[in-house]
This record gives sequence, C-alpha cells and structure tokens, in this order.
Amino acid sequence: MSTSTSSLAEALELAPVESHLHPEGSFDLADHEVPTGREEIWRFTPLKRLRDLHKDAPLDGDDFRVEVDAAPGVTAVSVPVAESARGLSGYVPVDRVSARAWAAASSVFEVTIPAEAEIEQATTLLLYGGGVEKAAAGHLLVRAGRFSRAVVIVDYVGSATWAENIEIVLEDGAELTFVTVQDWNDDSVHVVTQHARVGRDATFKHVAVSLGGDVLRASTSADYVGTGGSVELLGVYFADAGQHIEHRLFADHTAPKTKSDVLYKGALQGQDAHTVWIGNVLIRKEAEGIETFEQNDNLVLTDGAKADSVPNLEIETGEIEGAGHASTTGRFDDQHLFYLQSRGIPAEEARRLVVHGFFNDIIRRIGVPELQERLTASIEDELAEHVGRLDG
Repeated sequence: MSTSTSSLAEALELAPVESHLHPEGSFDLADHEVPTGREEIWRFTPLKRLRDLHKDAPLDGDDFRVEVDAAPGVTAVSVPVAESARGLSGYVPVDRVSARAWAAASSVFEVTIPAEAEIEQATTLLLYGGGVEKAAAGHLLVRAGRFSRAVVIVDYVGSATWAENIEIVLEDGAELTFVTVQDWNDDSVHVVTQHARVGRDATFKHVAVSLGGDVLRASTSADYVGTGGSVELLGVYFADAGQHIEHRLFADHTAPKTKSDVLYKGALQGQDAHTVWIGNVLIRKEAEGIETFEQNDNLVLTDGAKADSVPNLEIETGEIEGAGHASTTGRFDDQHLFYLQSRGIPAEEARRLVVHGFFNDIIRRIGVPELQERLTASIEDELAEHVGRLDG
C-alpha cells in the first residue's frame, strides 16, 4: 500500500451513516440476518430467484474463467486474499450477500494503474461463466495512482450465479473511467456491490450497462477523501420479459467542495419485465459547498412491464452549492411516433428512432468511443429483435 493511499484511507474518520437505505456495515456474517423482503434495502428484490445467495448457498463454484487484456503499464493479476490489499477502499459489507461474498472469496483480482501514468488504451477484463448450478464469489480491486488517467472495462458473459464485491480507489488527482457491462445469458443471477473511494481533486466516472441475465442487482457507492473530488454515475439498461434489473446508487459526500452527478436511463418491454432504481445522496455536515444531482428516466415500451424509481436526498448541512433529483417513467410517446410516420417513416423504423433518441444523450456522455459504438449496436440489436412487437 502506498503512503498516499494509506493516509487517504486513514483520514476518513466519520460517524456511521445514519440512513434507512444504508445499514451499518459489518464483516461478521452473524450481523446480517437472512432478508425476508420486508427490509427497505430488499423490498424490491425477488429473493426467491436469487438461488439462495442471500441465505446459505455454497459459494465454491469454479466454472468460470477470466480473460485479461491489460493496457501497457497496467498490472492485472489475481493474488491470494492474505497477500492482497483488500479493504483499501474502506468498504465494509452492508448486506448479507456482500458479507458472504467477502468471506468466501479466496483471491482478489487486482488492477493497478501506476502514479502519473496516462493510459490511452482501455484495460478489459472478461468474466465468462460456464453454468449456473454452483454459485461463486469474486472480488475485484482497482487502484488508480496519483494523477493517473485510465479506463477499465469489466465484461460479464455466459451463465453464472455470481456474488461479488468490487473496490475502486482513486488517489489524489487521478482520473478513472470504470465500466461494467452485464451481458449475461438469460439464466444468470448476479448480485454485485461496488464501492469507490475518491481522493482529493480526483475524477471518477462509473458506467453501468445492464442488458442480460435473469436477476441483476448492483449496488454502487462512493465517498470522498479531501476536497475537489468528482463522481459521475451513468447507467444504461434494457429489460425484457421476466427480467429483473435493479440498481442502487449511493453518493456519500464525506468532504467539502465535492461533486456528484447521477444519470441512469432504462427501457423495458414484455410481460413482468421489472426495473428498479434507488438513488440516494447523503450530504454530511462536513460536506459544505458540494454540488449534486441525480436523475433516472424510464421508457416503458409495452403493457405488463414495470419500473420502480425512488430518488432520495439526505442533507445534514444547509451550506451547499446545489442539490436536486428527478425521476420520470413514461410510456412510448405516440406523438413522436405519429410525427415521424407523418413524414413517411415506417412505423417499425419510427419506433426504433424514438428509443434510440431516448438513450442517445447518455451514450454520448460515456466518453469511451469503442464502448459507445458497442452500446449503440447492442441497443439496435435489442430493437431489431423486439421492436416489431411494440404495439403500445
């Protein structure tokens, strides 16, 4: 552990978070009771479909592989837990699945960007699951050194029952874009908790792309060490019939003059397609002069689909620059469709253009050209397969 990172971690000594959305963390599994679904943090999650990840399913599966394409200068290696820097982000498990994954992980995959390195090429990790029969646990730690600049992309493909913790640490002045692409097969269950610690004047962009899988539940949080840190949380998701996609976001403003900007957009179609977005920003009394905004937009394409969207703000100081949130959920816009059709565009193509336009602004904000192109193509594939059935 570098001296600068150690001092950053030790500097963040704050009172426990007093929030009904974020229980106090603990490494002791006994402190995390088996959820019943009545708890605030679990009430939207279909527990019966988690294959007992939240109970006692063994997390000893090994039917998966990891392929690494590390950019020059970046190290990406798996190390035993005892030799790892696990815990560097200060994260403490806040729910039972996270605590179980922490206890079960036998190794930590560590990605390290050296101080002052400016890495143009993205580092890509591909996790391929070979089956859902045996659940497995993973742990990833990404470290961005002082004044470094890099992009890290994690791809999830294949079939798996996967519980995971991800830690991300940005030292002072670092600039990191971290992307997860959940493009699992339709039978996969993935419960992941991600936590970022952002240093002084560091810039963190987190991009979540959720397309495949049966049940996806991703909890993403960030806190700050020192002033000037900036966090941007972007998400794109597309749920089909029977699919459950859940994102839970938490920006914990633990230092003054910090920023957070959250924008998630999702589309859903088909019977029992269900998306959940829970956003929360905590502005502590120490966090004077901060700026924050969170927004979630959902486009419901067919009957039988449901989107839950709950933005929250918890403010402990009035000395802030700006804070707000917004949430929209709407059906397919027949007026836009009529406008396009009146100009000679066929109905099917008109529907495609409306949905593509809905996602276009957030895709432009990603800032990783190859990923933007891939995401545009993935959405086009979804639309090509399903848009003909969107009859309103």
